[in-house]
Amino acid sequence: MIAPVLDRPLISNGYTLAPEILGRLEPTDPNRSMDELREQYQAQGYLWLKHFLDRDEVLAFRRRFFAAFEEVGLLAPGTDPVDGFYSGGEDKEIARKILMETVRWAAYESFCFSPRIWQFYEAFLNGPVYLHKRKIIRYTRPLDPNCTGAHYDLTYLRGGTDSVCTSWIPIGDIPVEMGGLVYLEGSDTWGRTMEAEFRVKNQDLPPEERISAYNRNMTKGGWLSKDLPDLAARMGTRWLTADYEAGDMMVHSAYMIHAATLNESSENRLRLSTDIRYQRVREEIDQRWENHWSLDDML
Repeated sequence: MIAPVLDRPLISNGYTLAPEILGRLEPTDPNRSMDELREQYQAQGYLWLKHFLDRDEVLAFRRRFFAAFEEVGLLAPGTDPVDGFYSGGEDKEIARKILMETVRWAAYESFCFSPRIWQFYEAFLNGPVYLHKRKIIRYTRPLDPNCTGAHYDLTYLRGGTDSVCTSWIPIGDIPVEMGGLVYLEGSDTWGRTMEAEFRVKNQDLPPEERISAYNRNMTKGGWLSKDLPDLAARMGTRWLTADYEAGDMMVHSAYMIHAATLNESSENRLRLSTDIRYQRVREEIDQRWENHWSLDDML
């Protein structure tokens, strides 16, 4: 019997992922040739680009981000914002307002549109690229039971090209115990099959409803399931996780199934990450993503 990759379970939305259904993501050296990176991406549905971004720049943005929330009591008193030590409570109404301001920061736009990122995508996608205006940044409190359920991104991007790439960027170190993204091994192919089935089911719907993640043929929120162990069992596969570091960048396809797990930080630290999307500029763009992200935009 093969020994489990992890010696502890993970939790997502109240469901326990036993070590037997957990594996490790395969790290990628970003200095490999583009042909090799494309081949790995096609085979796996993802790239985990190690030490891709400047670590100090990532941590500087993390410090700036959390410093903006000191006034609402999000951080433990007297601590450095870069550490992200949670106070245990905050003024959530004002914190929500500040969060919606951060997505409009020039500093955030600059972070997401760094030359390192867009130049990678121009080479990877073989042409000029476009960064979607709707960019998401989230902090996750320790032991918050609400985790992102299993989904693939095209569910929310059906109005554009299916070759759009998602970059999920940990803004700070995110070891396994702090949650982060988990990917369903081999699910890029399964996502393509499921989307083809939904396309058939949706063909008689009105155009606006056809592309919606919330149409009558979808589950609540567009998620495939909150029950990650059941999904892995149905597919006969594992969930892959990683100890992410500041400076890493994930790249995954629009069909790769992923989710998040509970932040069980032993140090009571907040998890911070952003997910942004690049595509070739000459391909169809989902116009619903032409506005800044907001918590109630139903996308």
